[in-house]
Amino acid sequence: MLAIRLAKIFCVAAVGFDVALVAFGNVTDYWTNFVFVTEVLDMDEVPAASHIHWRALTSPLLHHASYILIIAAEAAVAALCLSGAVSMIRQLQAKPPLFQAAKTKAVAGLTLGFLLYEAGFVAVGGEWFGMWQAHDLDAVPSAFRVLITMLGVLIFISLKDEDLA
Repeated sequence: MLAIRLAKIFCVAAVGFDVALVAFGNVTDYWTNFVFVTEVLDMDEVPAASHIHWRALTSPLLHHASYILIIAAEAAVAALCLSGAVSMIRQLQAKPPLFQAAKTKAVAGLTLGFLLYEAGFVAVGGEWFGMWQAHDLDAVPSAFRVLITMLGVLIFISLKDEDLA
């Protein structure tokens, strides 16, 4: 059972570390990904024949607000996952109910991360703003890989230890 607990801790920590690096990159190299967000919201790369251009948001204020919201969500995901991993480490040798309870922050972080990537990037960016139609801007496959990873880790850590013994 110790090996399973350690696997859960390392999986959550790895997701937290990855998202922390993404947030750090977005803060320290703000303008690179800001241009991407702007192009998605402006729908510049969506083919002219598409009938969804009315959905575009062309306000620079909304571009910055959207990007800052993304960065804040990434930072929250990273903080929750990493603090969740620490909580789980503290209960590594505890009885199953205590270890299960220590997963709360990790579950919250993984859920928020899933929602950011599924609702934010796949649904809003991909479908609403037509990112999938913009070949150079289509980040939907990348977002899907991340959200599936988060979902897999969420399912794995949600399993009760006594169910695995």
